[in-house]
Amino acid sequence: MKSTETTFSISTSDVELIVDTATGTPVVAHWGRKLAGSTSPSQISRLLAEATPHSDLDFPQNPGLWRERARGFFGASSLVGRRGRLDWAPLFSLRTVASSHNVLTFVSADDNAGLEVTVKFELTPEGVLLIDEKVTNTGSSDYAVDELTVWMPLPDRAVESMDFHGRWVKERQPQRLPINYGTFSREIRDGRSGHGYTIVQLAMTDKANNASGEVWSLGLVWSGNTKHSIDKQETGYKAIGAGELLEPGEIVLAPGTSYSAPTVAATYTDAGFNGISDHLHRWVRAREQHPTKLKPRPLTLNVWEAVYFDHRLGKLIELLDVAKEIGVERFVLDDGWFGSRRNDHSGLGDWTVSPEAWPDGLEPLVTAVHNAGLEFGLWFEGEMVQVDSDLYRAHPEWIMHIPGRMPLEARRQLVLDLTHEGAYQHVLGQVDAVLSEYKVDYIKWDHNRTLIDPGHEGIAAAHEQTLAIYRLFDELKRRHPGLEIESCSSGGGRVDLGMVQHADRFWGSDCNDALERQSIQRYTGFAIPPELIGAHVGPTHSHTTGRVHELSFRAITSLFGHAGLEWDLTETTPEERVHLASWAQYYKDKRDLLHSGKVVRVDHSEDSAFVHGVVAHDKSEALFAYVQLSTGNSTKPDSVLLTDLDPEATYEVKVVQPAGPAQCMQTAVPSIMTEPITASGAVLADIGIQPPILRPENAVLFEITKVS
Repeated sequence: MKSTETTFSISTSDVELIVDTATGTPVVAHWGRKLAGSTSPSQISRLLAEATPHSDLDFPQNPGLWRERARGFFGASSLVGRRGRLDWAPLFSLRTVASSHNVLTFVSADDNAGLEVTVKFELTPEGVLLIDEKVTNTGSSDYAVDELTVWMPLPDRAVESMDFHGRWVKERQPQRLPINYGTFSREIRDGRSGHGYTIVQLAMTDKANNASGEVWSLGLVWSGNTKHSIDKQETGYKAIGAGELLEPGEIVLAPGTSYSAPTVAATYTDAGFNGISDHLHRWVRAREQHPTKLKPRPLTLNVWEAVYFDHRLGKLIELLDVAKEIGVERFVLDDGWFGSRRNDHSGLGDWTVSPEAWPDGLEPLVTAVHNAGLEFGLWFEGEMVQVDSDLYRAHPEWIMHIPGRMPLEARRQLVLDLTHEGAYQHVLGQVDAVLSEYKVDYIKWDHNRTLIDPGHEGIAAAHEQTLAIYRLFDELKRRHPGLEIESCSSGGGRVDLGMVQHADRFWGSDCNDALERQSIQRYTGFAIPPELIGAHVGPTHSHTTGRVHELSFRAITSLFGHAGLEWDLTETTPEERVHLASWAQYYKDKRDLLHSGKVVRVDHSEDSAFVHGVVAHDKSEALFAYVQLSTGNSTKPDSVLLTDLDPEATYEVKVVQPAGPAQCMQTAVPSIMTEPITASGAVLADIGIQPPILRPENAVLFEITKVS
């Protein structure tokens, strides 16, 4: 950390933040690459001084972090609120600055408005800038907060943006746009982050790609309603913002109380999209509770697409026997084991084992799973309730609703109000009882609908509902050390940087179609490391798209996540079981690399194919996939460049096909298919290798090992 009387900075080896306070408010003078040399505070202030155009204020001001209207700024202010009909336009003056080697904190106030605001910047060793904003009501009456958004300025050279949209079974699809005049916002009102949530929003220099170009990104550490925005004023001033989207009246501060906005994770790189991912992945992996610090990620079988609601012990034991033969390490029983839940019409909210489905309880299955040497997992959906349930009949007042009307149902479900202490204790108590009675190692926790009328006693409560599920997960893990929790929400409907602090895995999508999963996992991986993305080998005939894929393609797609299976394994052929066992062992052999290395997305010259991989941080080994998504435009595929290796080192490259051969369309094979090739990292990155001519929706693996 460097500081002078008015200028403060924090930095890592490649990222720096400089904040100037000469005008009496914190102004971000620089957020970007680490700057060489030194510049005096007076010169920083002079660098920020702009020309004044005609028809403008006599003495224009930089809007700074708070972007107040009183400074002549006509974009969105960071803080929007009011005290009745007053104090809607504060003007903050800097009061205190606190600094350490990696943290800067600025406190400002407007005594006339009775408001104090705080912003804290913490730059992690991994290069992620964590930004926390807080507003405190220092007045004598209630103050309603409508919005508290982190806004960070963008340099003039940031000319493009990218975010991700999606829907059920097709989450996180990229959209790239020019930064135009006005405000472009992505707003989520689902009460969860949602299938269309962007996780991070990016701003880039022209033609930035996976490997090059400057990129700035913001991502909310939050799982509720959200707003990500990019703004360009008529002055040319650009900024990127992120904050919680609050419902009217949701946050009202009594005198002396505060609202802390969700933390924003801000990331800068000059190494393209891969650089953003590298910063975020290393930051997530640095957490004390990151699951790979405890044990390798177990190969998982979820039985949902094998049995659905048909819970017959004999059938499940058959599945278990095949799973053990293949090498599965975790067996997950999905929906249908509790209450009256024989289908999706009833039972949610009653988290007790069904005597109808399980007359002897779950113990026979749990014991069999553990005796086979596997972990046991169980499905819950504790935030939901159905009208046809004992819970709803006893406590209809425990749903999120607006007084005087019933909210619309979705999937025949209503939302349980976890901000109601009775409802919270009911879910915690029943789930805890099941986990205590049986040795449950893992929970798949679902959230299958959006929040309509998310009210508690008439007051908007999506914010408190989000905090409640965080508390519930944390308490379950406190009571049951070693318990892992998967966040599922109709598939990938709650994948975000907030839930990653409380859950151990995300279900990437309800779609197990390998072709769709290629893009879903690719773009989820912009922010989430692969070991946290559940990626399963689905059945040959996809249940969501109807496509039919080779086992080799499905298995390679699954390999680049937290691998598993979701398939009736009793229907597999002997040959398929041999291939699955080979693939399972290969996953176990390579998961340390796959779940710790740098994720690399290669800028391949053909849109019809993906090239991606994982490179060890010491560059001693790597694993790349060449994925033929559709028919190429040329009769021969373009060269595959294998990047991010040590250019001076020599590597051996060989094709591996652990789940059987890919389907090809060729009369002769390239030499890489017959024997390994030895070449330097520089040659592999600039000349590359010639891949086979794959049929669409097929893939091969290139295993790379440093030999000198």
